[in-house]
Amino acid sequence: MIEVLLHAYTPLILWTGLGAIALRFLPQTFPRLLGRSLYWVGVPWQLFGLARHTHFDPTLSLAPVVTIATLGVGIVLAWLTLRGLIALKQSRSNVWMPPIPPLDSPHQGTFVIASMLGNTGFIGLGIIPTLLQAGDMSWAVLFSVTQNLVGTYGVGVLLASYYGRSEQPNHWWMLLRDMVTVPTLWAFAAGYLTQSVEFAPWGSAIADSALLFVIPTSFVLMGMRLGQLQGLNSLKVAAIPVFLKVLVLPALVGIGTTLLGLSGDTRLSLILMAGTPSAFASLILAEEYNLDRDLAASCIALSTVSMLLTIPLWLLIF
Repeated sequence: MIEVLLHAYTPLILWTGLGAIALRFLPQTFPRLLGRSLYWVGVPWQLFGLARHTHFDPTLSLAPVVTIATLGVGIVLAWLTLRGLIALKQSRSNVWMPPIPPLDSPHQGTFVIASMLGNTGFIGLGIIPTLLQAGDMSWAVLFSVTQNLVGTYGVGVLLASYYGRSEQPNHWWMLLRDMVTVPTLWAFAAGYLTQSVEFAPWGSAIADSALLFVIPTSFVLMGMRLGQLQGLNSLKVAAIPVFLKVLVLPALVGIGTTLLGLSGDTRLSLILMAGTPSAFASLILAEEYNLDRDLAASCIALSTVSMLLTIPLWLLIF
């Protein structure tokens, strides 16, 4: 398993390091430009290619249900935790308490998104195949697709728009506009509807080549944002959402899927997908909707390291 993890994490380390170094020679506004480019071009391009090869098997209808339930539980856990932190901050007296993050609207938005969305694409689908005895990836793939459509660029955009633009006039109208104009949803729909259309070889090559650019660019963006963090204090703030994402949420999925009668590779694949590190999309959404970029990058970094510890735990228990 160590060899598998090293194989999956090597590109992450290399590209993230390159981003941290490149930031020294680029304008401070470049990371935001890069994040918006991923949001409007890179990720839609990636999902267009994915949709052209996605075929939904009716026998796996429970997988999207589990995915949506996981997203819902993640939102509820994050919201309840935030309410507790806000109440604690408001009741602070002269009694010593640990430092509490600012908990402003951008922070809350990133907190919720980082707690519910996982990196199911690169890390999830990259690591899980070698951990399953039968090698059946169908449940994991459908989990990833459902999260991207319903979670990241559905509920995720809704939350990002809500928290990022809550103080602007006509907020609810802007919320509706953001949902309707999500480029990724339109790209996935276009890819799915053109499955029966045969592209020329060069067209198929272009449509399927997004992964060669989107994932490395996402890592570079994360490296740039990590290079702007203020030491360990930034990672301390990320501890709570990371705890919810990589430990509490997959544990609840394990309990829930067991009660549903699932077992073996099916259950394990769903648990591992639920426990993937915070999604790179949380940083892309933070760039697009002016959320807490430092918190997003910190959650990604800390949860990625934490997954190295939780994978053996899930293999032992489930």
